[in-house]
Amino acid sequence: MITIHPVRAFKDNYVWIIHNQRFAVIVDPGDAPPVSLYLRQHKLQPVAIFCTHHHNDHTGGNTALVQEFSIPVYGPAHERVPACEHALIDGETVLIQKLAAEFSVLDVPGHTAGHIAFYGHNALFCGDTLFSCGCGRIFEGSAQQMYASLQKLVNLPDETEIYCAHEYTLANIEFARMIDPDNTALLEFEKVCRQKLANNLPTLPSSLAIERTINPFLRCDQTSIINRASQHHGQPLEDPVSVFSVLRNWKNSF
Repeated sequence: MITIHPVRAFKDNYVWIIHNQRFAVIVDPGDAPPVSLYLRQHKLQPVAIFCTHHHNDHTGGNTALVQEFSIPVYGPAHERVPACEHALIDGETVLIQKLAAEFSVLDVPGHTAGHIAFYGHNALFCGDTLFSCGCGRIFEGSAQQMYASLQKLVNLPDETEIYCAHEYTLANIEFARMIDPDNTALLEFEKVCRQKLANNLPTLPSSLAIERTINPFLRCDQTSIINRASQHHGQPLEDPVSVFSVLRNWKNSF
């Protein structure tokens, strides 16, 4: 049985450690020292690094961790990831035998051009594509690409747990409340998240079932979200991609 634990890095990053009490996979290690410390404190032997995209706050620790532990790095085929020796594309699977765990690779461009996600054992490691109650900024892709990527993720099973890479939840909730002020599920979720943070606990993972009810970026085909985006835009919006684009641009300056 695998366990997933967050290691905090920088201001708000999470490096996820997937382990079975003996062996571990490291997900998006932007910084090596806190990861190395956690592994040694818990007597875990790392066997691989997973990287979702090339940004330094997700890959900056790769080289040091590879040098320290002599482990392979798995990352997107269409991006340059430090020390990556296993370039992955959509539809491939990664088998980690020492964890008895297999993960599917999903192509989710938008935040970056070659962004990927890892999905397995009801867990989704989605980097900066999907956040709890939000989504990533669009740096290298298009709104259409990001929307399509989110639709790919939203079609995963309800019980899928969302392990994104940043603690952005409360800021995302503030924006979502402005978009969808009458959403009682969102208000209840905010209470839970504030309590977790007050106890120095991460708000993550969220679940896909929850995100479908509270995340405005996953609900661009719903009347209340369409109407709010159209109001902000100043004219009617008819298709979900246009609604998503307006919301994403609005969030950028929120």
